Amino acid sequence: MVRPDFPFETDRLLLRPFTLEDVDDVLAWEERADVHRFLYSQPRSRDEVRKELARRAAMTGIDHQSQAIRLAVLLRDGGALVGDVSVQRTSMEHQQGEIGFLFHPAHHGRGYATEAGEMVLRLGFEGARLHRIVGRCDARNEASARVMERLGLRREAHLIENECIKGEWTDELIYAMLATEWFARAGRMAQEDR
Repeated sequence: MVRPDFPFETDRLLLRPFTLEDVDDVLAWEERADVHRFLYSQPRSRDEVRKELARRAAMTGIDHQSQAIRLAVLLRDGGALVGDVSVQRTSMEHQQGEIGFLFHPAHHGRGYATEAGEMVLRLGFEGARLHRIVGRCDARNEASARVMERLGLRREAHLIENECIKGEWTDELIYAMLATEWFARAGRMAQEDR
């Protein structure tokens, strides 16, 4: 179980729970059709974003009260809110979780999703003691697949036309990491930092 103290800092980022004051920043990407291209969701209105933020603001732990941690990702230099990252428990019995991330297109390609993803993997494996964390994406979303690979998740499946998204049959990629792999990787990273 984990209900961490916030915020978290990485080299370039600050991660904290969402607040209702984030509505304009989140609307800047949530209203865009290109952001939702490979997702189940559609572009959102200001009112829809406000309702969604109220839901996200409550996602601050993996325990008996909450099944997910979903965090706003801000640049430490300047404080711009550039995306969100999450880890959720999908099965208590089997200690399974899932990682997710979504960033404003203006901030793609800079490694922010990977940097923030490392933090939520740490929360999932070290804090919530999950055994396995998966990540899923539409197979056409090459950028998301690359992020999961950079995070060290292994590709376990390529499901052919398994979902109909926005009227189009699409393939899905499934990536995963086990806790043993995380701790082995974290140990290697600690060795490299010496």
